[in-house]
Amino acid sequence: MPQSLRVALAGLGTVGTGVHTVLTRNAEIIQQRSGRSVELVGLADLDLQKATALSQGQCPVFSDALVMLRELKPDVVVELIGGYGFAREFVLAAIGQGCSVVTANKALLAVHGRDLFDQAQKAGVTIGFEAAVAGGIPIIKALREGLTANRIEWVAGIINGTTNFILSEMRDKALSFEEALSQAQALGYAEADPTFDIEGVDAAHKITLIASLAFGMPVNFQAAHIEGISKLSSQDIAYAEQLGYRIKLVGLTRRRENGVELRVHPTLVPSRQLLANVEGAMNAVLVKGDAVGQTLYYGKGAGSEPTASAVIADLVDLARLNASSGQTTSVPMLSFQPEHLQDLTVLPIADCETGFYIRLRVLDQPGVLADITRALADGGISIDAFVQRPPQHGVQEAEVVLLTHRCIERNLRLAISRMVQLPSVLNEPITLRVEDLA
Repeated sequence: MPQSLRVALAGLGTVGTGVHTVLTRNAEIIQQRSGRSVELVGLADLDLQKATALSQGQCPVFSDALVMLRELKPDVVVELIGGYGFAREFVLAAIGQGCSVVTANKALLAVHGRDLFDQAQKAGVTIGFEAAVAGGIPIIKALREGLTANRIEWVAGIINGTTNFILSEMRDKALSFEEALSQAQALGYAEADPTFDIEGVDAAHKITLIASLAFGMPVNFQAAHIEGISKLSSQDIAYAEQLGYRIKLVGLTRRRENGVELRVHPTLVPSRQLLANVEGAMNAVLVKGDAVGQTLYYGKGAGSEPTASAVIADLVDLARLNASSGQTTSVPMLSFQPEHLQDLTVLPIADCETGFYIRLRVLDQPGVLADITRALADGGISIDAFVQRPPQHGVQEAEVVLLTHRCIERNLRLAISRMVQLPSVLNEPITLRVEDLA
């Protein structure tokens, strides 16, 4: 029987506890699949009492993960500490000690991944991060292995369960954003400070990693365009429904001839699309490859055992590899061989191409729609659909909603600047992006 894979686990929060539970419960089937046992040789958490209770004397416990690393010299460390600071120090120390790393820390990899992946490559170890994107959904493995024959054209995903729950509640129950957020917090879907989720940062961390895997580029989180849902109105959600769309917070990356689009923002998606029908706190990722066409990956994007499932999948990969060949790395960490990674240009949002939803208040008088249409036409932008809410009794104002065909955002902004100069337009137009994902 091959020697067991010796694993040290740092961070015993929701996911860390789940990893311990699933590894213990499914030890036999994990060994049958990997060819050898995956053995927890140490646990580390600032709450030493919690670590002791979880261990039940089966392995040593530590309050300092670095001390655990130095004393135990494991084959693999699982980093579930979170954050950018100590977690980065711990991962670098593990790599320096010749130890592979498995992590669910998308923020760490999105911000510091360029350096961490480079250090791991030089040290001949690997960083597994299946759990860092979409929880239990095996999207990393799909991009690195299952779709490896494809030229990936684009990837679009609902990759933050908190915001998807909020948008589902706003649509289903006609709640305001604030009401839906309060409900999400009461049910445990949103943190007390939900900023990373509702402002799109969490989704941007994830789509940054996906873009690297899809297009063979180093992680470049700083270049991502990020918008959240905190300013979204239930009025716009209702109009979108009327037009046959649903509004989702979508992370999208697309390869274009002149670079890569990398963006997160509220997006109108056709209600007939599978992605539009992902509700509640669920996640889904849609991948378009040139050979396979569209493939959809759906499931729980967070939670103790779903995320633990992804962590352990990386551990099994490492156990299989070492058991069969003695190697320390498997498929390339970012899908492409390191020498073929390219610093592709991430396009500014003004150069991205999409359709647009525009809502504006106008005077209820002849010629107004013609003036608005002319402002768009001057920028080469055509209208796909529009609805108009008639003025209320005694009010000489109307509300107009337009959908445009695809255009470069820079041209749309110029058209909007011309619109607001019209005496008949009474507000700064509300604009949202539209993606048909066809």
